[in-house]
Order: sequence, then structure tokens, then C-alpha cells
Amino acid sequence: MRFAKTTSVISALTLAIASSMALAKGPDHRGPHHGKGHSAKHWDGGKHQKRAHRQAERYKRHHDRHYDRGRNYHDRRYSGIDIYVSFFGDRHRRLARDYYQEHYYGHCPPGLAMKRNGCMPPGQAKKWRRGYPLGPDITYYDLDRHLRIRLGPPPDGHRYVRVASDILLLAVGTNLVVDAIENLGRY
Repeated sequence: MRFAKTTSVISALTLAIASSMALAKGPDHRGPHHGKGHSAKHWDGGKHQKRAHRQAERYKRHHDRHYDRGRNYHDRRYSGIDIYVSFFGDRHRRLARDYYQEHYYGHCPPGLAMKRNGCMPPGQAKKWRRGYPLGPDITYYDLDRHLRIRLGPPPDGHRYVRVASDILLLAVGTNLVVDAIENLGRY
């Protein structure tokens, strides 16, 4: 008898809990504006907000692609802070200017002809940038031995090259442009 009483109490509790769960109000799918003077037929379940968010993301991706077109290299983790390492000082610039004045005064460095674009080769109007690798399509030359001696040895892992009328300090292996003496053709 005792067993039957316990079973009936447990059954009654289970039934009470199950029925209260069935009567519980579910999530309101009518939206946050229902009952606040807004008609439920105008609420789209947040689809408009989701669509606007997707459109904003699409615009941002398109804008990023458009912004990257002219760059040789763009790191997505780029923080927006430019770190500029300067190796060439006034002394280096003066030595390079004096060297080119002695040897090529009024002329462009070897292999270049003076045009409207200065001493730039045709179609090569400064395609390099500090902090970016030198492109494989850019022609560069070793510096004259006498100028290399005047400038002194480059730092370990670097080398001097001449691109058009500019002297660049490149990182060996990556061809990253570390520093430059620009536009020697004007001297």
C-alpha cells in the first residue's frame, strides 16, 4: 500500500511539472515592438537589421579591396603605425651627391637618359616604397665600387643597389627596401 501511495505522489508531481512546462510562454517571435503601438505586421524579425549589417560588411570588403589595388604588399594585421628605420644620414647623402657630381655632373647615372621624368627609365616612375619588397619586375644595379667604398659597408644582411636615379638599402633575401637616397639625377 505504501508503495502505491509513493508511486501516485510521484506521478502527480511529474504531471504537475509537465503541465506547467506546457503552459509556459515560449519566446515571442513577434519582435520587440509588439504591443508598443507598433503593428506586428511591420516587424520582419530583424531581417532588415541583418541585411543592413551584411551590406555594410560587403561595402567594407569592397573598399578594402579597392584600397589594396595599388599596393605591392598589404598585411591584414597592419596596425596603421609606420615604423621608419633611417640608415642613410646627411653624410651618406652628401657622399652620393658629391660622387655623382664628380662623375656624372649634368647627366644621369649610367644606363639612363634624361627625359621629362628625370633620370627614370621609361615606364619605371618610382615603383618602390620604403618598408615594402622591391618588385621582381624592377631592374636594379649594384653600386659603383668607388661609391660603395665611400658609403662604407652596409649593415649585416643588407646591400646597396641603384634603381634608376635612387640608391636603395635592401634586406638580402626579401628585397625589402629599408632606406633610400632619392633622385640623384638632380645633382
